[in-house]
Amino acid sequence: MTPAWTTLPDLASRRLGGGVPWANDEFFAERENLIKPEPPVFQTYTFGHKGQVYDGWETRRRREPGVDQAIVRLGVAGVVRGVIVDTAFFKGNYPVEASVEACAVEGYPAPSELAEGEWHTIVSRGKLAGDAENVFDVDSDRRWTHVRLTIYPDGGVARLRVHGEPIADPRLLIGSVDLAALENGGEILDASNVFYSKPTNLISPGFAAVMGDGWETARRRDDGNDWVLLRLAAEGVVSIAELDTRHFKGNAPGWASLSGCGDRVDDPSAWFPLLPKIRLQPDTRHRFLLDVSRPVKHVRLDVFPDGGMARLRLTGAPTDTGRSFLLRKWFNALPADQAMIIFDNKAVVDARPLDADQPLPHVLSGLLR
Repeated sequence: MTPAWTTLPDLASRRLGGGVPWANDEFFAERENLIKPEPPVFQTYTFGHKGQVYDGWETRRRREPGVDQAIVRLGVAGVVRGVIVDTAFFKGNYPVEASVEACAVEGYPAPSELAEGEWHTIVSRGKLAGDAENVFDVDSDRRWTHVRLTIYPDGGVARLRVHGEPIADPRLLIGSVDLAALENGGEILDASNVFYSKPTNLISPGFAAVMGDGWETARRRDDGNDWVLLRLAAEGVVSIAELDTRHFKGNAPGWASLSGCGDRVDDPSAWFPLLPKIRLQPDTRHRFLLDVSRPVKHVRLDVFPDGGMARLRLTGAPTDTGRSFLLRKWFNALPADQAMIIFDNKAVVDARPLDADQPLPHVLSGLLR
């Protein structure tokens, strides 16, 4: 049975900005393959100067004691709920076992600095099967920025998937921001149809490279329409909406609308219009100014009658309540060693978790300015 956390974003994916800054060995196949968003592929008899070309990370055969390791910088920092060590197509050359550690660091450290960081085990050493997706649950509520994969003793791994919940750094969310963005903490709650591609793509970073990078529904044969429900990163006032139909040419929606509400998602009377039903053009980046001053926590995108959308951006400013929420969420999820570096105050760090009805410590409230 597939774990529920596999529907969460892959925080390590190159599509979200992930990278592989270091590996101790990549003799047969490059470490960067670990975070490619697309599924691994295999072509027989594709030999290079170092043997069969594999779509993954593969180290040489170890002739002395030791292990092989690769460090992955998460594209979006967050709480990790599960890890997949995919050994697809590695049959006689996969590692026997693997483990995963995580750390949280400030800034953009070099590999040598990461090696000296404080690493915490999130996946204990466990057996791997060859040519398989090896699935591991993670029991941790901390916010991590990097993970380190260790394989025992050597071999090949096609992909490393690190599924979890993004938690943005509120210090970077100043002024107007994209409240829907996955990297800022936006989340897709539901959608009417996910036949061709996932609605999470709508709130992913960057522009869609191809049609498959967006959200596309099946063709409707009834009188209804398709929709997506989002929870914003925090309560805020949305001032600009961007509806991008890039790459969707014969299958873009004809029209679209946006509506918003606070917490009462199931109460029809709580919803109000943000953008009235408006005509869309194929393969076009549409940007609309919204004349709505009411704050929202949830937004619903309706497309008429069906079709594909590449991206949805909702630019606005978090309210004071929204900023407070972001600060508490981030503060409570910081690993203790990183929290001490940021605040240099053990009493403040030990005050966690900070409940919603507790006043913010002075060092946190100062970040609201």
